[in-house]
Amino acid sequence: MKEAADTEALRSPGVVADRLRALLTGPRAMDAALVLGCLLLTGFAVKARWAAPPPPVIAVAGAAGSLAQLWRRRRWWPATVAGAAAYALSGNPGPLFVGLYSGASYAPRRQVAALALTGWAGFAGWSWIEEGRPTLEGAVQAAVAAAAVTAVGVHTATRRALTASLRERAESAEAERRLRDERARSAERTRIAREMHDVLAHKVSLIALHAGALELAAAGNARGNAGGNAAGNAGGNAAGDPARIEQGAALIRVTAREALRELRYVLGVLREEPGLPDPGASPDGDGPSAGLEPLVRDAEQAGQRAELRDRAGPLPPATARVVHRIVREGLTNARKHAPGAPVTVSVEPGEDGGVTVTVDNAPPSGAPADLPGSGTGLVGLAERVRLVGGTLRSGPRGDGGWRLRVRLPRLDHDGRDGVPAPAGETSAEHAP
Repeated sequence: MKEAADTEALRSPGVVADRLRALLTGPRAMDAALVLGCLLLTGFAVKARWAAPPPPVIAVAGAAGSLAQLWRRRRWWPATVAGAAAYALSGNPGPLFVGLYSGASYAPRRQVAALALTGWAGFAGWSWIEEGRPTLEGAVQAAVAAAAVTAVGVHTATRRALTASLRERAESAEAERRLRDERARSAERTRIAREMHDVLAHKVSLIALHAGALELAAAGNARGNAGGNAAGNAGGNAAGDPARIEQGAALIRVTAREALRELRYVLGVLREEPGLPDPGASPDGDGPSAGLEPLVRDAEQAGQRAELRDRAGPLPPATARVVHRIVREGLTNARKHAPGAPVTVSVEPGEDGGVTVTVDNAPPSGAPADLPGSGTGLVGLAERVRLVGGTLRSGPRGDGGWRLRVRLPRLDHDGRDGVPAPAGETSAEHAP
């Protein structure tokens, strides 16, 4: 059935039309058209007696020279020699023009002079046969014709080589760009993994701390049960409070669950799996725990006109980390490429619990700042956004400004799942 489907696909009108178009516009079609044209000129040469030899000689020479042009791209020497003989004996210039042009276009440069000399012999041979003797005028005219055809062929070869070189350079530049972008993505994933390693180490240390406290409480409870005096009972009840032991066990459970989640995320990052949140620690030590206000304030103190419109309110830590990175990258790009232009940072809540971050800057009022950069900041940011399942769009605005817009899903894996906490505490990380 698969073969039948393939056959049916090959017979479809679109495939047939594409193949027919390729056949009619390909190099073989062009060669066939040139050969037919040369054969047509041979017919005219026989009828009008363009050369001194008898008509059968004109016909054979013209036909042989015309058919030899079928292999002009790979066998330029036979094509040129046959074309020269055809012109000398039949007066048909088509095979010689095509053969000499093809030789100058496809042959190595060291052979072009010999091919041009062969072409000159063909042009001069017809004149000599017609006049019955060599003449200076015929030699000069043959030289001019051979030089003109050879020059056109060499020009075509040079342009073809230049086009191939430009195409190769463009492909090389594109390959380098892809490699640079991939390195930026890889560096971003490595950075995320390193940040998440710090989070895992922190949570494992919390587990060890809570487990130690629970172990001490259990030991105190055992001593209280073994002791027979009132003081031992009192000490045992104080150390082994069942409510406190239950609270410690709950803290260990939720912290272990968080650590497992973080481990699953980091494995997903290293495997390049899309749609995984970014629970990494604060980037570069200036994380989002203090919100976006310090980031915008630092930009204003550096002379950048920035305005923050935060309507989303407090965000989960994982979402806040990515938002912080987005805003920082947007402000940096605006500072580099549009110095002096006002920048507006907007954080809007989404209907699905996500958030939309937009960094808009007006058209630049001066020349771009001469600041060093790798040119891969947006590439790394796009990779981070992709890893958390978001979308990133950036591009120029209609008024000449620039807009960076990112939509993020809800990233709440740092939540506490409703586990009870001691009075005055809101997370397992603050437990005693």
